Amino acid sequence: MARAKLPRSPSEGKAGPGADPAGAAVSEEPHGLSPLLPARGGGSVGSDVGQRVQVEFYVNENTFKERLKLFFLRNQRSSLRIRLFNFSLKLLTCLLYIVRVLLDNPAQGIGCWGCLKHKYTFNASSSEINWAPILWVERKLALWVIQVIVATISFLETMLLIYLSYKGNIWEQIFRVSFVLEMMNTLPFIITVFWPPLRNLFIPVFLNCWLAKHALENMINDFHRAILRTQSAMFNQVLILFCTLLCLVFTGTCGIQHLERAGENLNLLTSFYFCIVTFSTVGYGDVTPKIWPSQLLVVIMICVALVVLPLQFEELVYLWMERQKSGGNYSRHRAQTEKHVVLCVSSLKIDLLMDFLNEFYAHPRLQDYYVVILCPTEMDVQVRRVLQIPLWSQRVIYLQGSALKDQDLMRAKMDNGEACFILSSRNEVDRTAADHQTILRAWAVKDFAPNCPLYVQILKPENKFHVKFADHVVCEEECKYAMLALNCICPATSTLITLLVHTSRGQEGQESPEQWQRMYGRCSGNEVYHIRMGDSKFFREYEGKSFTYAAFHAHKKYGVCLIGLKREENRSILLNPGPRHILAASDTCFYINITKEENSAFIFKQEEKQKQRGFSGPSPHVGPSRLPVHSIIASMGTVAMDLQNAECRPAQGSGGGGAGMLALPTENGSGSRRPSIAPVLELADSSALLPCDLLSDPSEDEGTPDDDEGLSVVEYVKGYPPNSPYIGSSPTLCHLLPVKAPFCCLRLDKGCKHNSYEDAKAYGFKNKLIIVSAETAGNGLYNFIVPLRAYYRPRRELNPIVLLLDNRPDHHFLEAICCFPMVYYMEGSVDNLDSLLRCGVIYADNLVVVDKESTMSAEEDYMADAKTIVNVQTMFRLFPSLSITTELTHPSNMRFMQFRAKDSYSLALSKLEKRERENGSNLAFMFRLPFAAGRVFSISMLDTLLYQSFVKDYMISITRLLLGLDTTPGSGYLCAMKVTEDDLWIRTYGRLFQKLCSSSAEIPIGIYRTESHVFSSEPTPPTTQSQVSVDVEDCEDTQEAKGPWGARAGPGSGSTGSRPGCGSDPAGHPLLRRKSLQWVRKLSRKGSRPSGKAPAAADWASQQRLSLCGRSERQELSELVKNRMRHLGLPTTGYEDVTNLTASDVMNRVNLGYLQDEVNDSRDTLSYVLINPPPDTRLQPSDIVYLIRSDPLAHVASSCSNKLSSCNPETRDETQL
Repeated sequence: MARAKLPRSPSEGKAGPGADPAGAAVSEEPHGLSPLLPARGGGSVGSDVGQRVQVEFYVNENTFKERLKLFFLRNQRSSLRIRLFNFSLKLLTCLLYIVRVLLDNPAQGIGCWGCLKHKYTFNASSSEINWAPILWVERKLALWVIQVIVATISFLETMLLIYLSYKGNIWEQIFRVSFVLEMMNTLPFIITVFWPPLRNLFIPVFLNCWLAKHALENMINDFHRAILRTQSAMFNQVLILFCTLLCLVFTGTCGIQHLERAGENLNLLTSFYFCIVTFSTVGYGDVTPKIWPSQLLVVIMICVALVVLPLQFEELVYLWMERQKSGGNYSRHRAQTEKHVVLCVSSLKIDLLMDFLNEFYAHPRLQDYYVVILCPTEMDVQVRRVLQIPLWSQRVIYLQGSALKDQDLMRAKMDNGEACFILSSRNEVDRTAADHQTILRAWAVKDFAPNCPLYVQILKPENKFHVKFADHVVCEEECKYAMLALNCICPATSTLITLLVHTSRGQEGQESPEQWQRMYGRCSGNEVYHIRMGDSKFFREYEGKSFTYAAFHAHKKYGVCLIGLKREENRSILLNPGPRHILAASDTCFYINITKEENSAFIFKQEEKQKQRGFSGPSPHVGPSRLPVHSIIASMGTVAMDLQNAECRPAQGSGGGGAGMLALPTENGSGSRRPSIAPVLELADSSALLPCDLLSDPSEDEGTPDDDEGLSVVEYVKGYPPNSPYIGSSPTLCHLLPVKAPFCCLRLDKGCKHNSYEDAKAYGFKNKLIIVSAETAGNGLYNFIVPLRAYYRPRRELNPIVLLLDNRPDHHFLEAICCFPMVYYMEGSVDNLDSLLRCGVIYADNLVVVDKESTMSAEEDYMADAKTIVNVQTMFRLFPSLSITTELTHPSNMRFMQFRAKDSYSLALSKLEKRERENGSNLAFMFRLPFAAGRVFSISMLDTLLYQSFVKDYMISITRLLLGLDTTPGSGYLCAMKVTEDDLWIRTYGRLFQKLCSSSAEIPIGIYRTESHVFSSEPTPPTTQSQVSVDVEDCEDTQEAKGPWGARAGPGSGSTGSRPGCGSDPAGHPLLRRKSLQWVRKLSRKGSRPSGKAPAAADWASQQRLSLCGRSERQELSELVKNRMRHLGLPTTGYEDVTNLTASDVMNRVNLGYLQDEVNDSRDTLSYVLINPPPDTRLQPSDIVYLIRSDPLAHVASSCSNKLSSCNPETRDETQL
């Protein structure tokens, strides 16, 4: 407390003549106190010249009472010592009482101090009670002295505390139970000092146990305050309950023993036995009280126990339930001896928890880790049920608390954690607010435990730079939009990335009777691994060789797909750096394989050389004697892989086996021998034109347009986008407009002063549209445009992009996209048919439906996707030829995509999914057809990317490079290549890998396969046959090639000869399958052939009527669309319904996965992804191969400077960027 000491009068504050003001001030200063302001002379400013104010500061009140109060009550440590001393005194009094009882013998006589002792005997037949044994006891002199001293000290301490805690009401202090007990046990001893005969008077000292209990409670509270311990309520309540039981038993034992002195004279042990038997409700009856005072005491003690103990137990149960809700503590000893990670979330759902636990514990070296969950909300029923499973109850600890409180971070032992995962709540309506909470959590964890590695998930890209200090950051919208964009040009990229970032053993679907499920499940076990090249058996022998040479021979020998590397001195990862990159022993190699090299066993066998015929790539089932060298990689606990070590060597002769050998191509590239595979050089030839050839392909775009193009071609430039919508976006070289487009020209459905186009048809785009339906134009949508406008995409393949937005974009977003060519927006919704028609849905090949933020949360779980699923199902019916990619909130809802109620195959897939989930698969939903085909995606599938980065810290960088979010100089990019019938000479995937490595230095990583499949075991009804036959026969007579917009092309566009099925241009239909076309012709002939039996004809007629009813529904949908187009003033020539498709269009769209149930209901197609399939996998015409193509600009400056003279001058300027 501070007190100001002021002069009493103005005259006292003035110094007298000759007096020293400073001396006067010093004389007034009290001893031991310093004035606040130093003494000044007459130099003070103002009218109070010569006057001075002295301020004295006191830490506490300076009175004696306040100092005592500070020592006994307020100071935590001194108060703790006082309470400990008081507790010791009470225990000492109880111990002295027990000593007195043991020394007392009533048989020797009973009486007061100094009086004659009388002996008494108990008479059970008499009802009278002898009170003398109850009133008088035998107390030794030494024992009496000690008890008097202890009682005096206790009395003085009690009176002092009463004085210090007095607050004006003395009766409140007097009638307190503790004060009454204290007076009963201390005052009689003090009285015996002055009146000696009362020294043998009985005093109930054993009641001090209740005072000891009270002192212990206060002492524990002070102790917790002193050490700042939290979460001690449970400990306090258990201690109180134990002390209450102990006090009840001790009071009953001592009371019955003393009262029974007038009865059977029980000893302490017998009394204790009686109390235990009575309070435990056993009641043997061998020991019973004989006199009514002791019987009354037993009744009182039982009543007190019935009242006090239930209250104590109720409080304990309540605290236990509250502790179960909030979780316990993770002890410091466990944190120092065990390894644990902390998961911080705002709300914990069962799907999020299981995804994290399954992915985290999928790695063998993480089995001994513990997971501490820190969540501010109460644990829900489903999470509680899961955490009670023995598999998780021993390894998962749930703590209810906030990451913003140091106490909760201390409970989780964040400073000892191996890592901290901070996840955002994506189901929040306000995703920006969810990001803000994540940012604060990351800051709080970094402030509390700066050495703990942080793994942060952010929703909005503009908030990413706030957590750039974290070790690993995954931005949800960045990855989502980039993945959806690549889905439009590389089919099923979302499925490819999802399978790569999930941990799988490759055992999914191995018990399925279907070949595609076994193949698909086995290839899904491929993951990205890393190893130092000098320590690798895969790549060690290729030290000093080119990257392409190592990839070629590693895949040929071991079946391992080498995709990238990282220099020791450089932290950047390079995907397919190309043939000019020379490998060093210190490089870190990244490869795709079914298992990592450390878990593989290598068994090399020498085999007999084949002399009579060349090696033609036999299947693994051929005996080992057929192979020159056989390499087996046996994965421990996973899959055994049989891989061949075929060598590329020129043919020795032109015998029968010469055509099957990997012979060198002829010099001029022509001859009777079919094309073969050239070897890869160990070191890149400096005269090779590979980089210049790669760069010359885009240069064709800047050439003169074809004569048949009526519209003027705008010259594009390559450069970096001038305006980034958010901080932290990676700069990417893109195709740009030479001059930014005005904002008015970005509106697709409204003309302006620069152009009068009001619909997509008027623009006359050469390529099909890509439509994106989103709620708002967020900054993440920028990442959808950049991969589609990257510089390595040929200009002739650029698709127009139309953004269908529910809300009008702001100028900031328009400023960022106005520099990109053929990017437009339109206000509308995906559930509005007019909006879809205006934005040109009938001229689009891909429609991407992005999950809306406003529908991500629903009152009922898993209902957030209801509107999106129904809208997409409607679009499937209205526009069957449209490829629709849908984003869902919950992955489990993908089973409703393209839903058909009476589909036996979907029911079989549902059973397979349940069986895989029971087997512990992390990808139980992988066999759902929409996911396998890449038609559905959920951002929650990428949560495992953040979890897996704890073990593989490179996975986020590799994923961003594959998605085009990051562009590292010298790193390649993901693209796709279609396999046509002309490419089938290559036969197998292994030979295709070798061919691409040797010819264009491209690295294949997988296949997107589309094949026909019988979804039902029922025979094909005649309805479907006749329906297809009518379409095919009509088309065979009148087929004409159509352009991309449905207009009739000239006679030179296609053939109208005797083979109408092959009349379309192969380049226009690269996936057209000859086998499928034969199937259609067979159906047409079979359907037109009259049946010889009358019942069969009748059945055919009845089913034909059913077919007409079914087709009338499709015609109604077609008429609905056409009527809306006429109402909107749009031309209907571009709209094609199912009934008007040609045979070529039918099979092309069937092969692409469209027309899922429009053509027929029994035969259909399915698509799936094969990651790094076995080398002997046979290629099919419908395959699309995923490639990692090397960067065209990687070695231009050093390798192509002498070649630029022969190139186009415009190309030279671009390649030198």
